[in-house]
Amino acid sequence: MAAIPTKILHYDVLECLGEGARSTIYRVSDPSTQRIYAMKHVVRSLQKDLRFVEQMETEFEISRQFSHINLRRTYDLKIHKKMLLKVAEAFLLMEYVPGQTLDVAPPHSTADTIETFIQIAQGMKAMHAMGFVHCDMKPNNVIRNNSGMVKIIDFGQSCPIGTVKERIQGTPDYIAPEQFHRKPVTIQTDVYNLGATLYWCLTNKPIPTLFTVTKKGANSFLVENRIETPLDLNPRTPLPLSNLVMDCISVRPQKRPSDMDQVITRLELSQHSMQKPHISPDLAADDSNTPLDDTRIDM
Repeated sequence: MAAIPTKILHYDVLECLGEGARSTIYRVSDPSTQRIYAMKHVVRSLQKDLRFVEQMETEFEISRQFSHINLRRTYDLKIHKKMLLKVAEAFLLMEYVPGQTLDVAPPHSTADTIETFIQIAQGMKAMHAMGFVHCDMKPNNVIRNNSGMVKIIDFGQSCPIGTVKERIQGTPDYIAPEQFHRKPVTIQTDVYNLGATLYWCLTNKPIPTLFTVTKKGANSFLVENRIETPLDLNPRTPLPLSNLVMDCISVRPQKRPSDMDQVITRLELSQHSMQKPHISPDLAADDSNTPLDDTRIDM
């Protein structure tokens, strides 16, 4: 790792928070206000690095509009250019969020997992109300602090609902079929990504996706009834929660919950089922039918 700078722009650098996708993220302080921020810094070395600057621009344009408690905001974007107007580096000033991502520190219990995903769904509901989808929900794009507060981060692949991407974008273990086939991304795309993330949190295993199955040289489609359910892999999983996950990761978008309100309702029903001293499988099944480091792909 390169030496940590003492200053970036006019901000004092306090520590390096992490690296990835051609970027380095620092915790910084504004010397004039003493306010703490996170700063993402991208240096363009190759022509293809320009896409990471473009993703920073996307993240800034979308997340600077946020006000929801479960969505990380951004405050400023600065792009430095060399001669001939070529981009040299970019800086994105973001809300500093203490805590750890779910891939590093997943919830300790099923109850904590449900509460975490209720907050995730609430944040994504707020995005959808603004007309945007996240398109890259996965464990390392969710930060959770010691009090259980959740923040969704990394909006570089976010876009207006209904967008058709120019190239395949997503993360292999969480990518929805329509992302793989470059069809319009919708609210149901985020539902799938959320379901795949919840599956991992409950089972510590990823689901097979079109990308991972194809890469292994097997059939180029996902056969849902061959996927073990969260309840199969983790007997402590409430049946309504396991059923919700399997509905979320349906290959066909129209078979998934239609919006995050339905997801939240079914997560809350799963909470309720855990609070009952005794619950029969039939009742649990009825509840489930109530209406309702990963490598990112950028080809």
